[in-house]
Amino acid sequence: MGKLMLIVAVVVALCFVDQARSDASDHRYKVGDAVPLYANKVGPFHNPSETYRYFDLPFCIPAHLKEKKEALGEVLNGDRLVSAPYKLDFQKDKESEVICQKTLTREEVARFRSAVIKDYYFQMYYDDLPIWGFIGKVDKEGKDPSEYKYFLYKHIHFDIAYNKDRVIEINVRTDPDALVDLTEDKEVNVEFMYTVKWKETATRFEKRMDKYSQSSSLPRHLEIHWFSIINSCVTVLLLTGFLATILMRVLNNDFVKYAHDEETAEDQEETGWKYIHGDVFRYPKYKSLFAAALGSGTQLFTLTVFIFILALVGVFYPYNRGALFTALVVIYALTSGIAGYTATSFYFQLEGSNWVRNLLLTGCLFCGPLFLTFCFLNTVAIAYTATAALPFGTIVVIVLIWTLVTSPLLVLGGIAGKNSKVEFQAPCRTTKYPREIPPLPWYRGTVPQMAMAGFLPFSAIYIELYYIFASVWGHRIYTIYSILFIVFIILLIVTAFITVALTYFQLAAEDHEWWWRSFLCGGSTGLFIYAYCLYYYYARSDMSGFMQTSFFFGYMACICYGFFLMLGTVGFRAALLFVRHIYRSIKCE
Repeated sequence: MGKLMLIVAVVVALCFVDQARSDASDHRYKVGDAVPLYANKVGPFHNPSETYRYFDLPFCIPAHLKEKKEALGEVLNGDRLVSAPYKLDFQKDKESEVICQKTLTREEVARFRSAVIKDYYFQMYYDDLPIWGFIGKVDKEGKDPSEYKYFLYKHIHFDIAYNKDRVIEINVRTDPDALVDLTEDKEVNVEFMYTVKWKETATRFEKRMDKYSQSSSLPRHLEIHWFSIINSCVTVLLLTGFLATILMRVLNNDFVKYAHDEETAEDQEETGWKYIHGDVFRYPKYKSLFAAALGSGTQLFTLTVFIFILALVGVFYPYNRGALFTALVVIYALTSGIAGYTATSFYFQLEGSNWVRNLLLTGCLFCGPLFLTFCFLNTVAIAYTATAALPFGTIVVIVLIWTLVTSPLLVLGGIAGKNSKVEFQAPCRTTKYPREIPPLPWYRGTVPQMAMAGFLPFSAIYIELYYIFASVWGHRIYTIYSILFIVFIILLIVTAFITVALTYFQLAAEDHEWWWRSFLCGGSTGLFIYAYCLYYYYARSDMSGFMQTSFFFGYMACICYGFFLMLGTVGFRAALLFVRHIYRSIKCE
């Protein structure tokens, strides 16, 4: 397993080194050199998934339109870079340079007006630095929407800062006086222009990306982040205090009581959790599905840990295009062996026999729903002609990765798990026939217990969730990965503790079917996160439209399902350690 981890780390590192080298520019220029400027995409500002190619709108098309070759992660991110019509040569000022003159037809005017109404923005990359701007504005001087006026910006100003032979900063602004009226459906003559101003700066090249991460590091935001962590830490302290004072005291009383019972009256009837020692290690129903869920959860946990390691060493700096998506695909493929090994070895511990079916179930448990969701959403994106629609070549690459890397590693892990010969460690013998579970009050049912188990871990992370959502489904930049890692550790601790506490109360009520319950209680935080998605969409965001809505709820369902499997695995493992410990501490007949 250690060797597998090392291989994953090396391959991921090589991926990012290769991605860095693939850029033809070394970011050094002489006066008058052409600096690469690529137009990326346009789209409604409030719908980050609904983006289109830059030249889907009738802008001036350059004479030699060149598409930039993109890495896998960039394509998955919806980036489609093409050469822009502007020429921003190094240290060359330009004043009101004309790109082209064109007559917009009525249809083109209507397309531009529709884009202005929807608050379209454009995104470009100049020497790998991102720039944005709005394509037009709405004049709402008239109270009635029928009196609104719609304007297109035709003159763009580029302000560029340089240090010696390197580009350090670029800002774009639109000329509020250079407007084209799009209010009526009639042909319009437009002269698209741009101005370029260069200025020297002392900022070093290594620091040029810092300004993009400053927004999340502002004192006000940092205060909120630290408040979130303090809130989470208080939750953990309260929970650990509860466990230490109540649970351990009860357990000690139980141990003393059971030891006293053994010395005084051998035939005295047992009560509480000791009473079910002959059933507590009875294997769960649907053990193949249970083992597959544990395998998938372990793989997703490993994936998350690797992503955090890469984030903490600075791989995911702002606008490292597609780095996160590349890492997710590569690491998921390389860690599939962990899923195969964990699922099959545990399946054999539970005395399962059909390990091939178990392995297929493990491979499809998370990938299956994700693949079906992707097929539906990709079809929606194709219908919208959005850049989120993956090209056929990229789909082939992903299928090949799944066929040539994920599946073989899954099988190899399964074979290793089958041959591991690890036996299930049970301190007590299991009786031939299960005891009947006594009738329990409604609040001890699975659903109420899941609600109790999920609420506390969710309350420890919900403040941080807003910033993550605003980054993934908005235009904020998230860079404080150290704080996010602390919150993740707190989430794991709270999940483990609350699952252990609920498992004890379940056993004390003489309910021995704790296996699935502990997994469901641990994973229930994923359901709370999905409920937060509903709140975020309707109360905190301005997203709208069928495509954006389906992308948001579709992919968030997959992410929350991944959280369910991962935290369910954490909850079960913690409960298993606890149950083994308490039954090892008493004498079981």
